[in-house]
Amino acid sequence: MKFAVVKTWSNGRARAGVLQLGSCPYPVETPALLLTTRKGLPVFISPDLLPSLPSPDSHLLQFSPLHFLEGISTKTISNIGGVHQMLGLHQHIFAAVPRDSIISLPEHDSTNKAGASFETPGGRRLIKPVDYMELVSSLKPDFWVTLADEVPAWVSTKRNRTSVDRTLRWMDDCISLNMTGATVFGSIVGGSSVEERQRCTQEVVKRNVSGYCIGGFGLGESMEERTALLTAVTDNLPKDMPRQVSGLGLPEEVLQGVAAGIDLFDSTYIYHLTLGGFALTFPLETNKEEVSDYDVSDSESGEMKINLKATIYRKDTSPIVECCNCFTCQNHTKAYMNHLFNVHEMLAQSLLEIHNTHHYLGFFRSIRKAIKEGKFEQFWKNFIGIRRDHLFTAASSA
Repeated sequence: MKFAVVKTWSNGRARAGVLQLGSCPYPVETPALLLTTRKGLPVFISPDLLPSLPSPDSHLLQFSPLHFLEGISTKTISNIGGVHQMLGLHQHIFAAVPRDSIISLPEHDSTNKAGASFETPGGRRLIKPVDYMELVSSLKPDFWVTLADEVPAWVSTKRNRTSVDRTLRWMDDCISLNMTGATVFGSIVGGSSVEERQRCTQEVVKRNVSGYCIGGFGLGESMEERTALLTAVTDNLPKDMPRQVSGLGLPEEVLQGVAAGIDLFDSTYIYHLTLGGFALTFPLETNKEEVSDYDVSDSESGEMKINLKATIYRKDTSPIVECCNCFTCQNHTKAYMNHLFNVHEMLAQSLLEIHNTHHYLGFFRSIRKAIKEGKFEQFWKNFIGIRRDHLFTAASSA
């Protein structure tokens, strides 16, 4: 793996970088989005439609090894040659993250000192480091994240400290059992405690890893306390190694993570939007005068998304977003999408996920452009300001 920072924002944290990893023949720019998948493929997008997504931004795919506990055996996948060979996606980068990104982490805690407990499609399973490494070895990802004991923000100080100790112990076990030759990202936890986040980070840095995955977010912490938790980690990490975060998916959360120095994001934001029939429509601009990707007709409205199931779009013959060059907007209308959803046609989710993925990848391109041009702070304030004004207007008219 090769990673280099090419531009840093004036605060010294937010940065634009270049990642070269695995079988992908061209570098991927960061900050970047790891697309959520189900067994290696986006939930609603078939392999033949993947090329319609922007390249190489769409070549970063994240999957949970836990999804492979059902169906085809991991031994069979290993004999095929791993997930790249099985799916025929030889030029994509696959990241194995030990967190079920489709099924949320449960509120109750069933993890014990032997291994991590996960809610999987096949029921609750206890995964020990040796079990996890067997999965990873069979799947042959480009990089994988060590097993972690993630806890919600409201746990006791003692439980939080225990989660850090377990995560470090499991990390040592995973590294010692590693026979894959793939790049290793060390897991960093610590809940809502700045001190535990710092302690975990300082210990993980001592390990033989090539990157870092910051976990335990999206589990009850507030936006206000999240900045301190993120910077407690990133300020103690090497500058020349990539950082990934799990659980931050909303645009506001992504901007907060970028400002703290995060390079890679994985979340279920696009999946849940698509499942509910919502299409992203927010503007992709670095500032008021300059458009970074394409003009959005309602850029001043601050509207983040629209519900394509709503009757207002029944006869709307315009695309989801004017001037959007995704496959869906170039070929279909809101009226057609509304029809597909109302008759429960599975094509509705496929077309919508293409648009949402295309649009959100454009959001990340806008972020990178803003950082490179020294305008990230302005971009961040403009985005949050427009969004806040829209929410205030919506609340006032309710």
